[in-house]
Amino acid sequence: MKTIILAGGLGTRLAEETVVKPKPMVEVGGKPILWHLMNIYGAHGFHEFIVALGYKGEVIKEYFLNFHALNANLSVDLSTGRHMAQHSAPTPWNVHLVDTGLNTQTGGRIKRLASWLGEDDTFFLTYGDGLGDVDLSALLAFHKRHGKLATITAVRPPARFGGLALEGDQVIRFSEKPQTGEGWINGGFFVLDRRVLDYISGDATLWELDPLERLAQEGQLQAYRHEGFWQPMDTLREKHLLESLWESGKAPWKVWP
Repeated sequence: MKTIILAGGLGTRLAEETVVKPKPMVEVGGKPILWHLMNIYGAHGFHEFIVALGYKGEVIKEYFLNFHALNANLSVDLSTGRHMAQHSAPTPWNVHLVDTGLNTQTGGRIKRLASWLGEDDTFFLTYGDGLGDVDLSALLAFHKRHGKLATITAVRPPARFGGLALEGDQVIRFSEKPQTGEGWINGGFFVLDRRVLDYISGDATLWELDPLERLAQEGQLQAYRHEGFWQPMDTLREKHLLESLWESGKAPWKVWP
């Protein structure tokens, strides 16, 4: 089963990093967030990815072209220029890197990948900038049970600021909560029937507007509630949060060995 990863946006709210690289290549713990995301899928046995490229897509291509060299020990003979990556544990990913246009919107990028889906009737879709400990096997089973065209993973919105409990002017409790616990928002991690492509008009279509709205109106969109960890990386503050979790050795999204 294939996984589409949307990796072509400009990432303007993380301009400190994305001036030289696309947002999915911003690093957490020395590895691109895209690597973390693909490991989440790989941990559940899903190893084939279609990465929708746009802004600075060449940086992502260069990373995967040099993947073995970047993730293994190297021996270099400086007299001849020959080099060899030393043996390392194989990564069983099949990665398709597809240019979907610089200014194409999210829906348009999905539509452009129709031929890359082959004969698969069902596929995963997610954004290249959000991490979570979503049980993808349970998500897929949920999608198959309800029989509708689309499943969206609903998550609790992360708190952007510390919470205060007050008595008068006195702070009696402060909590830096990872989730607000109020309401549900789009967390990505979709499972889709390929017939959803018919809901996308073309390059200018935002997946989050007309297609999802129409699917909801027609009763074809179901929500898989994820109560666990989920965190986007839209700002430098959120990058630092993910970085600190990784450095602690207790990153909730690290579901692989």
